[in-house]
Amino acid sequence: MDNNKLETISNLFEGKEIRSVWDSEKEEYYFSVVDIISVLTDSNVPKRYWSDLKRKLTEEGSQLYENIVQLKMKANDGKMRETDTLDTKGILRLIESIPSPKAEPFKLWLAQMGKERIDEVFDPELAINRAVDYYRSRGYDDNWIKARMTGVVDRRKLTDIWKENGITKNIEYAVLTNEIYQAWSGMKASEYKEFKGIRKESLRDNMTDIEVALTDLGEIATRELAKKHKPYGLEENKKVANMGGHAAKVARDDIEKNLGETVITRKNALNYKYLDSNKLNKKRLQKGKNDESK
Repeated sequence: MDNNKLETISNLFEGKEIRSVWDSEKEEYYFSVVDIISVLTDSNVPKRYWSDLKRKLTEEGSQLYENIVQLKMKANDGKMRETDTLDTKGILRLIESIPSPKAEPFKLWLAQMGKERIDEVFDPELAINRAVDYYRSRGYDDNWIKARMTGVVDRRKLTDIWKENGITKNIEYAVLTNEIYQAWSGMKASEYKEFKGIRKESLRDNMTDIEVALTDLGEIATRELAKKHKPYGLEENKKVANMGGHAAKVARDDIEKNLGETVITRKNALNYKYLDSNKLNKKRLQKGKNDESK
């Protein structure tokens, strides 16, 4: 698997190649099932092992089978062939279904993760401490972390207002968020992520201080405008979200006028870089041709 793998999945499989496809629209990775089977079992024919396991899961009424997506991935012969894939949640469920000693470390990891989440239900401060420890390990200072936590609370206040104003579906929250981003930055959230070279990572975690401030201003302005005008339903709330985003755009224009440069940057906080899959495949193909000529 190349550099576009999920960090957690990468660590679990210790760098062994697991083919993956990134769905930018759904912001989700899809992993090759036979590659996972190959790593976690001693099977000489992973495809046959998966076929037998798939049949068994179907007989048991497992919903895992229904979540399989067939996608084209580069095979050993260099050709693009359809193969069964699962998203991250599906892969973790698959691991739990594999009766192999090699899968035990993964199952223990999943059990530990589950225990931690349950502990956090009884003591939410554990979740906050975990977040603080994570950000510190990534090099963020305590002032940034404090501002980030405040931003999370402010965002929740906004979504609460939206809920009161008739917004109930996740897709609607996404549409309104995009309306704010589009108004002040000229990009939807997904486009902003692509501009910064990130995927599943948090956009805010990869923003500069000014970018974060403008994002917060757009959302706070939207919240206050929504409280004042009480829009109801998606279309009315979109108009207010655009107004809130415009307030941040005015602030952005004023800052950029005085700075003499744009405040939207490609800077991110990643210590790795995603590779373009097409370029990567070309490199692999060329390497294969060079090996054949030796």
